[in-house]
Amino acid sequence: MLDYLVVGLGLSGVSLCTQLHENKRSFKVLADGQRMASTVAGGVYNPVVLKRLTPTWKGDIFLDYALPFYSRLEHELGQRFVSETSILRRFASTEEQNNWFQAADRPKLKRFLSTDLHSNTHPAIHAPLGYGEVLETGRVDVPKLLKAYENYLRKTDSLLEGILETDLLEIYPDHISYDGISARRLVLAMGFRSAELDFFNYLPLQGNKGEVLVIEAADLKLKHILKSKDFIIPLGGNLYKVGATYDHKDMSLGNTKKARSRLIEQLDKLIKCPYTIVRQESGIRPTVTDRRPLLGIHPKHKNLAILNGMGSRGVLLAPLLARHLIEYLEKGTPLWPEMDINRFRKYYQEV
Repeated sequence: MLDYLVVGLGLSGVSLCTQLHENKRSFKVLADGQRMASTVAGGVYNPVVLKRLTPTWKGDIFLDYALPFYSRLEHELGQRFVSETSILRRFASTEEQNNWFQAADRPKLKRFLSTDLHSNTHPAIHAPLGYGEVLETGRVDVPKLLKAYENYLRKTDSLLEGILETDLLEIYPDHISYDGISARRLVLAMGFRSAELDFFNYLPLQGNKGEVLVIEAADLKLKHILKSKDFIIPLGGNLYKVGATYDHKDMSLGNTKKARSRLIEQLDKLIKCPYTIVRQESGIRPTVTDRRPLLGIHPKHKNLAILNGMGSRGVLLAPLLARHLIEYLEKGTPLWPEMDINRFRKYYQEV
């Protein structure tokens, strides 16, 4: 019997598996390759909400855990995924400059907001008021990481390819059985698709569709991540990821002309050099009404657990949240109340 069967191989699934491996627990992963949010993620780790100049929820704690975590993964898989680079926040007004200095003086933001403003000397970028610099930020190449981990699971015979078919799942008091496989626990790390299952459909998991463009621009030559209304993220060579959009209503799969037009409009206001659109990508972020993750065990089935609801900050949140969930399941270590799904227990109705 396995210790765990994990469903999903996005950032949450990889983080869970890494924690299980480090805790010497046996596991297999069921995945169908449809990583709805992770594959289009910009991969930026940033503990500051740049729109409001406020710290993200426990951002410093998550950051201090995530970077060593990814470093261990790089060593384990023999590949580089992390590139450390600061974010330059474009100022749209002198008021934004003043707000920046006020924010940089706050205790939780001093570490991350530089008080040395940067003037714009880049001929291909329209930024007459310059930039503020966000420190201790960077990017994880999420698609590369997920592919490398998928290959690792194949080599260790730990990957089951396919979707979760609930009619094949049997839940017993002390284990679960799925298509001939037995495990002590089943953990759902499926992102927004968890809302399609009956087990946790009482949780207020919502979708937030995001679309991005990948462009090629030989004259842009950006070395930093640039943030205006959207991000421009260097991918290497002359490629850049631009985005992203946010749509709470359209949960369809695939790209839309509306998002493409919006991204092009904002991009044309920001850069002044030729570019070619290489491709458009879309995904659905798993978000929660109270903007906090979803961790815990099912009210009835104690061997069924969930890790979900990280929105657009999975790169920053997933490593530490996975550790918290495994410590909760294995040792009974309490979860932080604001992320424990027990906060929504009153909505559960047993069928």
